[in-house]
Amino acid sequence: MIVLFALVPWLPGEFWTHVGTEILIFGLFAMSFNLLYGYMGQISFGHAAFFGIGAYATAMLFTALKTSAGDIGVAEFLLSLLAGPPVAAAAALFIGFFCVRLTGIYFAMLTLAFGEMLFYIVFSWYSFTKGDDGIQGLLPPAFFQDSDNFYYFTLAIVILALFVMWRITESPFGLTLRTLRDNQRRAAFLGTNVKAHMLANFVIAGTFAGLAGALWGPFSRSVNPGLLGWGESGIAVFMTLIGGAGAFIGPIVGSVIYTMLQAVVKMYTIYWPLTIGSVILVIVLFAPGGILGIVERRLRAARPEGGTNGGDPVAGAGETESRQ
Repeated sequence: MIVLFALVPWLPGEFWTHVGTEILIFGLFAMSFNLLYGYMGQISFGHAAFFGIGAYATAMLFTALKTSAGDIGVAEFLLSLLAGPPVAAAAALFIGFFCVRLTGIYFAMLTLAFGEMLFYIVFSWYSFTKGDDGIQGLLPPAFFQDSDNFYYFTLAIVILALFVMWRITESPFGLTLRTLRDNQRRAAFLGTNVKAHMLANFVIAGTFAGLAGALWGPFSRSVNPGLLGWGESGIAVFMTLIGGAGAFIGPIVGSVIYTMLQAVVKMYTIYWPLTIGSVILVIVLFAPGGILGIVERRLRAARPEGGTNGGDPVAGAGETESRQ
């Protein structure tokens, strides 16, 4: 996949480079969501709040560091990007403190409530966030204005972020998260501090979502309150369902399918919501493990009798949920 992503700018025209950048940013966002859903077993309908907070933190520092001529240096640009993840982490720590006390649908609805509260604050606070006008003019330095340069910069950051995520999920902490997903009560009997692990994972997921948001502002040249809305959270859910929560790279695969399908469908028709609704309906009914879930079942069926699993990273979260 890394090789394929590296070849995207070689395609004719800038269109596919822009689409590729969007795939990477939203893929990172969906991966951060899957830390909660695929690994911890809790679904968040307000995860976009951290994506939006990261975007706004970067945009505000970006605006403050711009010169009177409206330009920004490379060092100042990189510094503004660093503002997104810690601010998003701080917000995740505060919100997570309340959310991890609940599980299941109550966890999901509480995250949605906090997300909508933050959306309303950003939407209404004109003196600080510019309200529904958003923050415009986030033009990066000349080097990063080239679509290819910004694409490879984004690719490098996303690869590094995914490597860190992979290390986290394969660590003892990651194994503990799987235990919480499978049986929280048993994990508590074994002496695991359930709330502390859930809160730590909530903050980690919020941090990576903030990093994705930090990249989005300079890419789109603006930020707006819609980045914190429930609709944006739904994108991460859709991408994860399409790719498969049961595989580490499932959300990235879902981002590729979702974003490219959206780009192609909108070229020819206005019926994008109908299209994505139909796709999700088919996935939920006939392939609850996502695209990679189908691939995994095919590979498992092709193995000789007695073959081993090969280390499934998330133990078929979608399939388990479907059987339940």
